[in-house]
Amino acid sequence: MTRGDDWRGVHASEFLQSLAAQLFLTRAHSQELAAPLSAEDQCVQAMEDASPTKWHLAHTTWFFERFILEPHLPGYEIFDPRFNFCFNSYYETQGARHPRPQRGLLTRPSANEVRAYRAHVDQGLHQIFAEAVSEDPQVASLLEIGVHHEQQHQELLLTDILALFSLSPLRPAWRELTIAPQGAATPLSWTSFDGGIVRAGHDGEGFGWDNEAPRHDTLLHPFRIANRLVTNGEWRAFMDDGGYTTATLWLADGWARVQGEGWRAPLYWHETDEGYAQMTLHGVQEIDPAAPVAHVSYFEADAYARWAGKRLPTEFEWEHAAAQSNANPNGARASGLFTPDAATGEGLSQMFGEVWQWTQSSYSPYPGYRPPEGAVGEYNGKFMVSQQVLRGSSCVTPQGHSRLTYRNFFYPWQRWQFMGLRLAEDA
Repeated sequence: MTRGDDWRGVHASEFLQSLAAQLFLTRAHSQELAAPLSAEDQCVQAMEDASPTKWHLAHTTWFFERFILEPHLPGYEIFDPRFNFCFNSYYETQGARHPRPQRGLLTRPSANEVRAYRAHVDQGLHQIFAEAVSEDPQVASLLEIGVHHEQQHQELLLTDILALFSLSPLRPAWRELTIAPQGAATPLSWTSFDGGIVRAGHDGEGFGWDNEAPRHDTLLHPFRIANRLVTNGEWRAFMDDGGYTTATLWLADGWARVQGEGWRAPLYWHETDEGYAQMTLHGVQEIDPAAPVAHVSYFEADAYARWAGKRLPTEFEWEHAAAQSNANPNGARASGLFTPDAATGEGLSQMFGEVWQWTQSSYSPYPGYRPPEGAVGEYNGKFMVSQQVLRGSSCVTPQGHSRLTYRNFFYPWQRWQFMGLRLAEDA
């Protein structure tokens, strides 16, 4: 949630023009992602961790209405006062809210009413720019936060609809496509890095969430990191070698999950007469041995690394390696598909755009971190316990939403997101 001074002074008009364009493109893109879904698809909640599509569309709209239009646009009329209870997520400062596990029970408002809500708020956002309210630095900052917040929910919208469709006996596709296997994986190799004190964290230039700062010194010991992500084929070897049945490979809590929930493969893999297949946003597909494994928990990633005689990188090792790789966080994906692509080329690859990469780092504040004041201070800081950091981005992360210092975080047993791993070892 930090910016430099590039939106002030002579640069203000350029920044606000760019922000307006990004805002309305983002708002339109959410509707495009929901377009293939029926009203019934948009209402159902697959599990407590997921939310219905309709709720994502309404909650991101509520964010703009509650934090920007209501307090800052003179004469703004709230679309429906009841929506504050329905579409608040976890903001204690904003009052009572509908229980998260019951979001799938919100058959009302209808999908059409949510679209009308979005149109009403979009009209208010246009007024924000037309009446120069956006020139207020506080408003400009909140608008930028709102864009990145909605982009986060675009990724969640897709992963949540995949979770929902995976439970249907019809195995529907969000978009019908056939994914051809991509051949052999790039051979595994290693890049070495010296130890020493390095700088890590967001430097204040451009957008960054509060949990990415402050920039600080951190000590690295010499390490080596894999040139690419772990593949489906390598994960299958782990499975065939008793990976899910060998207790000594697992952390105690992970082994309890394996036993209690019957894990025998990544989420969305299922056995067929021809072997394993995988549920994807494009329907059931053949598993490509060369593509990165996805939908594995931290517990699974840690067990695989132990089986391979390696370990997971720390988040600072990952960031240091990515900075040296010259990887483009928002480079165009080769396939255009919403599934992970196999590695190509030489050197460090797949740092961004395939799967979020588990690290061995716990999600905790950087030295000197202070959460922002007000409701936006609830966005990251209060979740800094019992979770693990993931780095990079995934095949469903929106363009413009990736960067070197981004800290994603999930509980170690969660795996419905596009989560995978890259190996590391001490040098």
